[in-house]
Amino acid sequence: MIYLILFVEFIKIGLFAVGGGMATLPFLYELSERLNWFSREDIANMLAISESTPGPIGINMATYVGFNIGGLLGSVVATLSVSIPGIVIALVVYIFMEKFKESPVIESAFYGIRPVVAALVSIAFIEILKTCVIAYDPSLSAVNITELVNLKAAAVFIAFVILLNRLKWHPIVYISGGAILGIVISW
Repeated sequence: MIYLILFVEFIKIGLFAVGGGMATLPFLYELSERLNWFSREDIANMLAISESTPGPIGINMATYVGFNIGGLLGSVVATLSVSIPGIVIALVVYIFMEKFKESPVIESAFYGIRPVVAALVSIAFIEILKTCVIAYDPSLSAVNITELVNLKAAAVFIAFVILLNRLKWHPIVYISGGAILGIVISW
């Protein structure tokens, strides 16, 4: 039964997560709340692992979830399920785009789809930021900066945003640097 649930959930994610791997995050957050398979912190960890391993993020995350929920077979089911819609849609789009690539309707559709994709990725960013940097606890009556923000994580975030903006190094350099910095800061 778990494999059928994995299949259905990841077919839906693969079908509707338009915009790439980061667009899968809102779906994973919803899946987390509905099925309690993993926590928001687990999603942040999945993202870190998916970013640091070869391959598309969405597929890596599906593989990770599938393995955690259903072992090796679960990882295969989730990976194939999230991949099938994209493969089918890409083939269909290619066939039709060649025929209708100058169509004003197609251009208009993409004009509307691009901002939606940006919104999906933005929501994913906000959720990850809340998990990793924001430490706000609504039950606290006093409000000061140390209760609102994980200052160490915020400093690492800001430092890496600046570095990423100025230096065009390979992503693995930043991921490795973040891992090393995390170890140093935690000691």
